[in-house]
Amino acid sequence: RAIISVSDKSSLKLILPTLKKFSIEIVSSGGSFKKIRSMNYNSIDISNYTGFSEILDGRVKTLHPKIYAGILNIRKNKKHKKDLKKQNVPNIDLVIVDLYPFEKKLKEKIKFDKLIEYIDIGGPTLVRAAAKNFNDVTIISNISDYDKLAKELKINKGSTSIKFRKFMSAKAFSLT
Repeated sequence: RAIISVSDKSSLKLILPTLKKFSIEIVSSGGSFKKIRSMNYNSIDISNYTGFSEILDGRVKTLHPKIYAGILNIRKNKKHKKDLKKQNVPNIDLVIVDLYPFEKKLKEKIKFDKLIEYIDIGGPTLVRAAAKNFNDVTIISNISDYDKLAKELKINKGSTSIKFRKFMSAKAFSLT
């Protein structure tokens, strides 16, 4: 299962066919969900997945225990497995996120009340959660890595290697 929440949707076409090939379920939010569906790929809207609607004009979309428990659980930990089963929370094994373009918007000299909406909260939280749990979860935090992910999934028949996950985790931590 993957969660996709990206600001730059221009390169999704590079990764979606590979996710489909390996039957990786996609959960996505807001504009990412709409873009993925418009490209004729299946995706579950994050609100349907969590049972909690986006609120505050989209300020709260991905911040939900079902998302973070699915990402942060240690797959070999029996207590974690028990907790997930009790709460009916499935694993999330792949997180594809890029952050809102705050610096770009800052240069555009837009009004402060619009600019402040480009301060990303959920994105960095998703990135750091996935990077922290690199033993079990792959984080892709830059669209330039979509091709690397596609190659890795093909080589490993729908999975990723620990070496790849560690490398992507280090990149993600340097971003945040």
